[in-house]
Amino acid sequence: MKAIVDCNSFYCSCERLFRPELNNRPVVVLSNNDGCIISRSDEAKALGIGMGGPFFMARHQLEKNNISVFSSNYHLYGDISMRVMDSLRSIVGEKNVEVYSVDEAFLGLDEIDPHELPGLAHRLKETVETWTGIPVSVGIAPSKTLAKIANNIAKKDKQGTGCIHLLLTDPSFHQALKKTRVDAIWGVGRSFANKLIDLGITSAWELSQMPEEWACRNLGGVVGQRLILELKGKPSISLKKELEIKKMITTTRMFGRQVTELSELKEAVATYTTLAAEKLRRQNSAASQIQVFLVSREEDHLAGYHPDNHQSTNLPAATSLTHELIRPAIRLVDQIFKSGQAYKKAGVLLSGLVPDGSIQGNFFSGPSQARDRRLMSAVDNLNYSMRSEMVKFSATGIKKDWKMRQELRSPRHTTRWEELKEVS
Repeated sequence: MKAIVDCNSFYCSCERLFRPELNNRPVVVLSNNDGCIISRSDEAKALGIGMGGPFFMARHQLEKNNISVFSSNYHLYGDISMRVMDSLRSIVGEKNVEVYSVDEAFLGLDEIDPHELPGLAHRLKETVETWTGIPVSVGIAPSKTLAKIANNIAKKDKQGTGCIHLLLTDPSFHQALKKTRVDAIWGVGRSFANKLIDLGITSAWELSQMPEEWACRNLGGVVGQRLILELKGKPSISLKKELEIKKMITTTRMFGRQVTELSELKEAVATYTTLAAEKLRRQNSAASQIQVFLVSREEDHLAGYHPDNHQSTNLPAATSLTHELIRPAIRLVDQIFKSGQAYKKAGVLLSGLVPDGSIQGNFFSGPSQARDRRLMSAVDNLNYSMRSEMVKFSATGIKKDWKMRQELRSPRHTTRWEELKEVS
């Protein structure tokens, strides 16, 4: 058996944790740069607030209905997410938890007696909500795809299901499949769904009745075959372990305003390089190549990666030291920058990753290399324990007026001493 635990309106729920007066009131959270609506409470949905709509277009409706609006507070959301996942691990064990996204996780329940599953579902829900304050929905079924369908049923009818739905018998998930459109199946994208509809298949039940040989011919081979098996209740997608070693590391951000000055672009790229280097050290890797790209205001995302707007270079030796990565990154900005051009985004990509412990030492560097490694370790520890950028390189700038807009961000209650919630 598989389960999925999904946080209800996660970003909005995080905002309500420290603002209990917002419970049962409409709340929305905005995307980067306060651009679009990316999370809505049930109350906001009931008022007709759409998902993904531009903030400036919805502002009048939000103000008219007295809807509380927040900028994305990723420090808070990331910390609360970690607490939710740790709560799940404490119940079913670390090896049985696959963190699927910031607000949902698959659980492996093969070792649980089927008769104990209803009680376990309630325990999962009650424990997470008691320990973290975040409401969740739980779906349990024989496969991950069916568990997703069960979870969707639980979330659509929160009062009727109590946010818990189990598909444990053939009749139960057959009925659920008949009510599920193909475009609502986990892993089925828009083009895939349109292809199925063109073939006359509109429900998950109809798809589950197709033979595996048909799937191999019409649905991309093994992928389609696995999907049909999953819908039949035969688990074909196993739990995945978290990817510990990445092959590439990227840090990219939109600017809070258009940037035209070379000095500001260098500050931004140095900042993103610092973040990428921290990620690099966390997985004990070193990079042998660095790439920098800039996206101008007039370009779309595809045109933004035109060869003229990104440059890369091979490093003399693989490294994880921030200052050894900032220097070539800034030189690449000089090569890309065009005077008079307005830029809206920048990014850094580290590739050619190798294990940090396998790098051959340089005889001529003397003790400086070991000293620099100790320095980076100390900086990482300070920034992790105190706050990000407690210690930083001067190349990253001081004011950073180009940073992403977060004009409506709530305090980072759980990750900043100076922003702790005050209780009077």
